[in-house]
Amino acid sequence: MSRIGKAPITIPQGVEVNLQGRDLTVKGAKGTLNYVLPTNILAQMAEEDGQQVMTFKPETESRRHAAMWGTTRATVANMVTGVKDGYSIPLKLVGVGYRANMQGNTLVLNVGYSHPVNMPCPEGVTAEVTDNVNVTISGIDKQKVGEFAANVRKKRKPEPFKGKGIRYADEHIVMKEGKKK
Repeated sequence: MSRIGKAPITIPQGVEVNLQGRDLTVKGAKGTLNYVLPTNILAQMAEEDGQQVMTFKPETESRRHAAMWGTTRATVANMVTGVKDGYSIPLKLVGVGYRANMQGNTLVLNVGYSHPVNMPCPEGVTAEVTDNVNVTISGIDKQKVGEFAANVRKKRKPEPFKGKGIRYADEHIVMKEGKKK
């Protein structure tokens, strides 16, 4: 039994959820997201205490269906949160001469290579640069925002001796001690 899967999703005010067969559409103030439910998961909309509530359950008790049950519930909950509030991930560039800027819809990173690294933002994801070293990646789709932030970080991971690189704003880098003379 999935503890995450059996938890109901309360639909907040201002968010509209439309279920047509296996196609799920979530509309909110920030935008619209679509999702196709897996074939082995059943979804139900209900009304509790004047609020809409969405629940999920698997067709069978198999281990795979239980895993998909929790995954589906978490994905839909993230969609509801995304269209209501949105998601953002702050990144920080640490290093002498490391900087970032936006050129149109492209994030341009100068992170110690002989050339600038151009990263076009995916559809539905925006990047904002402040102070040349702080980058905030935001959007309504949690998966796209997280994936783009991870791809930006991958261009120059923080190294453990001086801490130079691109890191998440709340990330702590464990520093190693250098050579001793």
